[in-house]
Amino acid sequence: MPNPTAAILVIGDEILSGRTREANAYHLAGELARVGIDLREIRVVPDDHDVIVEALNALREAHTHVFTSGGIGPTHDDITADAVAAAFGVGIDVRDDARALIEKALAARGVVATADQLRMARIPDGAALIVNGVSGAPGFSIGNVHVMAGVPSIFVAMLAIVLPTLAAGTPRLSREVRFEVGEGRIASPLRGLAEEMPQLSIGSYPFRDGEIRGTNIVVRGTDPALLDEAVARLEELRATVA
Repeated sequence: MPNPTAAILVIGDEILSGRTREANAYHLAGELARVGIDLREIRVVPDDHDVIVEALNALREAHTHVFTSGGIGPTHDDITADAVAAAFGVGIDVRDDARALIEKALAARGVVATADQLRMARIPDGAALIVNGVSGAPGFSIGNVHVMAGVPSIFVAMLAIVLPTLAAGTPRLSREVRFEVGEGRIASPLRGLAEEMPQLSIGSYPFRDGEIRGTNIVVRGTDPALLDEAVARLEELRATVA
């Protein structure tokens, strides 16, 4: 059977403006490959309610799992939870279990929760909390959508909670062969190899290492024997163009 698929919806004006460097999709991609879930789409949208709803509905229809990153904090532009509730057509309000987690985390720091901080306890009806030990403020899962924080350390902690609960598949493996020639020297045989081995993903990535202009060929797939065969073929090709 084919692996489950996934998408990540990254939410935030700060990403689109270049103010913040996005790291969560990178981490997610590696973790999903490890457990056999194929990340098929990364979409970045602004802090716009209608845009988030539209994107979320499209992604949850197209993929087995959808992850969101960002927009669940205490400020006015943190609108992800409301947009998710709208996408699913459910209500949203402060929930007692989410409130308790936030109040406990703040009390440990000698802080009393404010009304703004309790905005992070607003959870769509029917959602399950994603508890994290970093900030105390939970994310949540509803349907096939997992709503997580944009702060990388918190995203990582939340993903570690969610990932073991998801339907997974066969881990995707990766092998790399370095060629110290440009892509143009190997494009044709590489195309032929890709056509012969459609079960594999074969990517070509040029690099410069000092005076060397070369190409790294990365082969990805779920069958170790096929990967070994592809690598052997690439090593034979490398010997002819070195």
